[in-house]
Amino acid sequence: MAGGIFSPLGSCSELEKANCHPLVCLLCHEPYQHPCLLDCYHNFCASCLRGRASDGRLRCPLCGHPSVVRGGTGLPPVDRLLQFLVDSSADSEEDVQCANCDRCCTKAELDTMYFCNTCGQPLCAPCREETHRARMFARHEIVSLSKRTKDIHKKCPLHEEPYIMFSTEKKSMLCINCFRDMQGESRAHCIDIETAYMQGCQRLDQAVMAVKELQTSTREAIVLLKAMIEEVRNSASEEEAAINSLFSRMQEQLSERKKTLLKAVQSQHEEKEKAFKEQLAHLASLLPTLQVHLVTCSAFLSSANKAEFLDLGYQLMERLQRIVKLPHRLRPAQTSKGETCLHEYRAEFARCLEPLLMLPPRRSVHFTVASPCRLPGGQCSKTLMVPSCPPTSDKMSTGPMVKKPTMHRYISTKVLLAEGRETPFAEHCRNYENTYRMLQMEIQGLKDQVQELHRDLTKHHSLIKSEIMSEILQKSLQMDVQIAAHYSAVEMMRSVFEEVWEETYQRVANEQEIYEAQLHDLLQLRQENSC
Repeated sequence: MAGGIFSPLGSCSELEKANCHPLVCLLCHEPYQHPCLLDCYHNFCASCLRGRASDGRLRCPLCGHPSVVRGGTGLPPVDRLLQFLVDSSADSEEDVQCANCDRCCTKAELDTMYFCNTCGQPLCAPCREETHRARMFARHEIVSLSKRTKDIHKKCPLHEEPYIMFSTEKKSMLCINCFRDMQGESRAHCIDIETAYMQGCQRLDQAVMAVKELQTSTREAIVLLKAMIEEVRNSASEEEAAINSLFSRMQEQLSERKKTLLKAVQSQHEEKEKAFKEQLAHLASLLPTLQVHLVTCSAFLSSANKAEFLDLGYQLMERLQRIVKLPHRLRPAQTSKGETCLHEYRAEFARCLEPLLMLPPRRSVHFTVASPCRLPGGQCSKTLMVPSCPPTSDKMSTGPMVKKPTMHRYISTKVLLAEGRETPFAEHCRNYENTYRMLQMEIQGLKDQVQELHRDLTKHHSLIKSEIMSEILQKSLQMDVQIAAHYSAVEMMRSVFEEVWEETYQRVANEQEIYEAQLHDLLQLRQENSC
């Protein structure tokens, strides 16, 4: 049945509708047969995964995460915890017959059946009252049928002695001989079975609460991302309608500029929607994993006795803790709003119409060469002065901010690059955008980490992850050096561009605005990093 299914689930809606029963394979939709656990904590039947491995790696059919497989089988290890639950479920569906009166009980009567662990036989309720109440059965251990102890969990397989202790150091049960063979310092970590069971239940409750919090946060993040995707689409539609409405009042001379603007807007919103969809797909594939493990915990607690719990409970706890510690992108990496507005489009159309309508210059361009300014690295550069543009600061961290908005730089750069002219400034803009995007992502990552610490401080009145503080500060110092170096590199290009800017007023006005806005963005990034 597994051989014909080799493609991951197609969309987020399919993930939401997928069967999340913990004992049913998501590929063959049948009860698990030899369930295997992948590195992403998704489970599938061994037969469903056979033949999928390539070069020692196996991609998850659900989320696409690669898992390393070892050995000649090409399969990940069998999930003992899930196999236990599958076996327990199979046992509960078998017909049970009383060992004393040979009476067969129906499935509805299984809750009234008992099991004598001493005799190793099932008992109906009447036989328990009539036969096992005698004095000779006083020491027999009688439990409900669902809590019966299997032979593999009753005695030590090495010494054939019953388990009496539990080692918190090795996370294993011990018989009397195992306890005697232990070294003295290891015996200090041994406790009785009952105490170990109570401690294990408490630790499992804590792990379950952490997974529930992650589940709640994941659902909230999915709802937020869906709303933001819709908002991105609405914002794109509104901006396109505004552009088309404005363009309808223009003449044929504006057709080329209209195509350029629409292309820039479409590219911007496609990038945003693609980023949100990738994050949404990641979170949607995480939610079934959380649901399955929560149901698995519930089923395990209801069906496992103390010995079975101690045998598999710590493995379950470690798995839940590792799931919670995995990196999950729960916050959107960017806003859903567009980076441009209507008046920016008007400015572009006006700039295009200036030669046609013979409008007066929007600003007078007067080039003067000021005295050399001192850069952070100790180098000097001449400053090209324009009356409406304040000169760059002598010091990057103390001078006046360059008042060039980021959104205007973005659309102006898109228009410039869309013209397709191969100039030194166009090549500089391409390189700048790549570097600036990398720096912006790094700063956003630092801001997210600081928000996490602030949330812990607000919620718990203490820093839960105080050790991350030093890492954030160290990374912030590194970012400061990188931003300063990039600022110096951009500043050193000024003399090269001065020669180009003298050619025509139109290109000077456009390129200088972009250039000054680039410096402004770097200063703003550095201010955010300082905060």
